[in-house]
Amino acid sequence: MRLNQLDGGGGGAAGGAPDLATAPAKKKAAANTIETELEPNTSKAATWADAATTEAAGGFAGWATAAGLKTVGTTWDKQVRTLLARLASEKTALRGTADAFGRQETDTRARLAGVQPTSRIGQY
Repeated sequence: MRLNQLDGGGGGAAGGAPDLATAPAKKKAAANTIETELEPNTSKAATWADAATTEAAGGFAGWATAAGLKTVGTTWDKQVRTLLARLASEKTALRGTADAFGRQETDTRARLAGVQPTSRIGQY
């Protein structure tokens, strides 16, 4: 078997496009959007819904509908807590991934900068 040419580079499978692309700035921006928009707006919506449900339950005092609305309110509160926890987790993961890729990139560049050619051609 003989190799007649190189694969043309590219880093991907069978000389295709690179497999890995990351954008730490976009990950940080997404995490900031979660923190500044999604989390606060979700909390506001939950508070508004709680107030509306409590008011509706009060209007049906003594009826089975009031008990049903209280159950709905409890379920809603659990779902909101789950959603907020998920958003916080995603925010943390996005920031952690952005930082990890950034550190890896810096480390790789530093190691490559320290590599010296092994050929004597540099002497000429």
